[in-house]
Amino acid sequence: MKNKGLIVTIILLGVILIGTFTYEMGQKNVTTETTTKEIKTVGILQFVSHPALDQIYEGVVDTLEKEGFKEGENFKIEFQNGQADQSKLATMSEQLVNKKADVLVGIATPAVQALANATSNLPIVMGAVTDPVSAGLVNDSEHPDKNITGVSDKAPADKQILLGTQLLPDAKSVGMLYSSTEDNSKYQVQEAKKAAEELGLEVKTFAIPSSNEISQTVQVMSDQVDFIYIPLDNTIANAMPTVINEANKKKIPVIPSVDTMVEQGGLATIGINQYNLGVKTGEMAAQLLKGEKKIEELPIYTFKDGETLINKEQADFLGVDIPKEILDEATEIGGDTK
Repeated sequence: MKNKGLIVTIILLGVILIGTFTYEMGQKNVTTETTTKEIKTVGILQFVSHPALDQIYEGVVDTLEKEGFKEGENFKIEFQNGQADQSKLATMSEQLVNKKADVLVGIATPAVQALANATSNLPIVMGAVTDPVSAGLVNDSEHPDKNITGVSDKAPADKQILLGTQLLPDAKSVGMLYSSTEDNSKYQVQEAKKAAEELGLEVKTFAIPSSNEISQTVQVMSDQVDFIYIPLDNTIANAMPTVINEANKKKIPVIPSVDTMVEQGGLATIGINQYNLGVKTGEMAAQLLKGEKKIEELPIYTFKDGETLINKEQADFLGVDIPKEILDEATEIGGDTK
């Protein structure tokens, strides 16, 4: 009986040991599976907060989610906003690189330039860079040969100036307001200036070194020109309410380059929807994250067609009679900005 009891005890101990071993192995497998689940990281650096760039950011994030990247499950975003401070952009770029992001997204030219200075290895997707070649980001837009691709926000400056003359047929002069520190603005002003001179307009350029000079500069412009043109400029966009407030005092129309600027009181533009620009940026980032494409297989994307956008209430305030053929094809946006 003693032997029989001993045998039963040994068997029970064996069952317990086997059960414990099986449980621990199962837990180990679960832990390993959890640990090895791949989490993709996207580092996003935005130059400054204003409606246009904020919409681009929203478009990027929404599109990544539609592409199957779920925050907290298989994906995380490391977001930084430089608030137009170049030293912050440099520091933040280094931080994003050190976090070993799988893909970096730069929103606006200065942000992409900062990221490019921080790494030549990690893939960078541009969101809203007017001319990536002159900005020194790529050598060839069709065949990116570095670690950078993305979306250009190049607007049809010639068509925007033409629209200005169609809405303001008596205009003889145009003032161009832009930041002297932004490469993208200088590039577009050159194109706009050429188009305006070909249409017989006198062109006066007003470059500002910082947002502190915007109010006084617009006051000066309002006494010298028939309308104001604003290129794709983040400094000016960030202070658009100030521009409109000063221009409205003399009832000087403003032709901007971005839809959000029309919403804020610009008269009209032919431009690209900024959210859609973010969507395209997000699509390219998703292709890189999934391994579907490499940088060299993704040419810089430029929107071919812009949309005519009119702020009808601003036109009424300014006493501008919009031709029916333009109004019929335009989208009305914006509200009471007076």
